Amino acid sequence: MKRTVEETRHRLRAAATAEFAEHGPDGTTVTRIAARAGVNKERLYAYFGDKDAFFDEVLTEALEELSRVVAPDGLRFDNLGEFAGRTFDYYVQHPELARLLQWEGLRGAPPVNAAARVSHYSRKVDAAARAQRDGVIDGRIDAGHLMFMIIGLAAWWFSVPQLAAMMTGAEADDPDERARRRAFVVEAAQRLSASRP
Repeated sequence: MKRTVEETRHRLRAAATAEFAEHGPDGTTVTRIAARAGVNKERLYAYFGDKDAFFDEVLTEALEELSRVVAPDGLRFDNLGEFAGRTFDYYVQHPELARLLQWEGLRGAPPVNAAARVSHYSRKVDAAARAQRDGVIDGRIDAGHLMFMIIGLAAWWFSVPQLAAMMTGAEADDPDERARRRAFVVEAAQRLSASRP
């Protein structure tokens, strides 16, 4: 059975995401990505260019999906707890994103798709600042610092799962523990951002 171009691209993206998350862009080879996908490596070059360009595309696509899932109705931060909870939920389903971001930071190259990401994060910070001006969330914390802290609160569980397990005494794949962690993330975000008299 012959695969369509889109099926082949999808298989290559899935294999690359797994390989890059496990080994980083420097530790991954085009040959290993192609073998994992069951696709000739020449297809990878034809569809995505070289390995570095492919890493950039994989990370960009993952971040765009995160944004679509976490804020499907646009950026409103009347309830930062809900935003934090949705971010946590995304990482539950896609823990590889935390590793991809760590590999991006470790490789020492300029950030992937930096201009678009700076623009996206600026909109988040602006939305938080607007909620602060409206008195919905605490205005005494720098909006950029607040947003970074909320994202870290949700994502750090997946960045250092071994530390989370050591400190909580529970593994992330335990459904009760996952629910406790999510509830903590939501409540902590709400408390950190709560407007005070």
